[in-house]
Amino acid sequence: MIAIAFLLGLLGLVFFAASGGQALPIAEILALVAVFVVFFGAGVHIAAVLGILAVLTGLMFSDRPFWAFAGQTFWGPSSNFVLIAVPLFLLMGEILLRAGLSERLYKALNVWLNRLPGGLLHTNIAACALFSAISGSSVATAATMGSVALPYFEGTKYSPRMVLGSLAAGGAMGNLIPPGITFIVYGLITETSVGALYIAAIIPSVIVTAFFVAIIVIHGLRNPLDKPPPLPLIVKLKALSDLVPTLVLIVLVLGSIYAGYATPTEAAALGVVGAAFFALIERRLSFAMMHASALTTARNTALLGLIIMGAYLLNYVLTIINVPQAVADMIANLPIPPWAIMLAIVGMYFALGTFMEGFSMIITTVPVVFPIVVGLGYDPIWFGVIVTMLVEIAQISPPDGTVMYVLQGMRPKGGPITDVFAGVMPFLAAYLLAVGVLMIWPATALWLPALMR
Repeated sequence: MIAIAFLLGLLGLVFFAASGGQALPIAEILALVAVFVVFFGAGVHIAAVLGILAVLTGLMFSDRPFWAFAGQTFWGPSSNFVLIAVPLFLLMGEILLRAGLSERLYKALNVWLNRLPGGLLHTNIAACALFSAISGSSVATAATMGSVALPYFEGTKYSPRMVLGSLAAGGAMGNLIPPGITFIVYGLITETSVGALYIAAIIPSVIVTAFFVAIIVIHGLRNPLDKPPPLPLIVKLKALSDLVPTLVLIVLVLGSIYAGYATPTEAAALGVVGAAFFALIERRLSFAMMHASALTTARNTALLGLIIMGAYLLNYVLTIINVPQAVADMIANLPIPPWAIMLAIVGMYFALGTFMEGFSMIITTVPVVFPIVVGLGYDPIWFGVIVTMLVEIAQISPPDGTVMYVLQGMRPKGGPITDVFAGVMPFLAAYLLAVGVLMIWPATALWLPALMR
């Protein structure tokens, strides 16, 4: 309902602007909306929808032959050096999962956090946050930590809704905490420094994590559980050794980027080598394990690649028929202050997130929205963090949040999907509050990049 209401409002705005003398391509916009609704409602995969829209729009409204620009448009993103980091980060996460390092991470954090109000729920957030710092993917983080964490809660008195909600919220941070893949795609589309985006995301990541911890503490105080017996300090110190592989990989990947020794792509390659090294130490490195990791990575990379190719082609066609420029000019000249326009953009992303996958959302909307934001005087780095947070919100927004369905499919005894929906709501509110903090105080994201220049 949110998405439908927003779409109707957008169409009304288009007609209003057109009646006010704005030179908007009404036919193109209406045709695109109609085709998108039909194909998306029919369950066609988003990559196919984007490709079909691009072909139809090009044939209907462009004088340039389709074959004259398709190859050139495809070649640009497919040959971009920055984009190579995406499969590398995915491969690193797959190796870590199969090497058992993610399970060691969870056990070590549990030793230190299980006596806090909320108990194991804190371990969910902390483990997801640390794993996000080496995986770069929300879905990968949720799937990995969900497979490790859910068995710990079997037969306990923990609320299943809060368990699933905390894992979904923690998994959603996979793209926000550097080295998130969304930042790579955003940087590719907008020609913004990926390293600067990673630096800008540090403080917002801490804020989001702190909000999640606060929610769990409040829940733990309202619904107290029996605390496990305290462990000797020597046992806790010994458990820290299980954190070493994860911390070393974080330093290797993020440290090389922040220190200027490696690009995100080179750092991702270092991460793969490091993950394979730790798998060797654990005696899990084998041809079968690497083959399974590479196969899963190739499948996910192909899926993302199809989406990117279709989106780039559609964006190119829309640009040559003047749709983004006209829409940007219309919105930029509305008689409302810039902050109100930004609120409208945030509302658009929140609405799209109720029915559209986050990665597809950023690919299809940023080329249109980015010129508007820059024209209003907002910083591209700040907007990159905002967009990434909104994409993460989309990952946990009912009814189509990808991360929630990943966790639902991993429940050992099954159960209604409404458990996940209800459990994630407090964390969704906290994420929206964090977006509000960044909008009110942009320096939250911009202070560190300015300090490190």
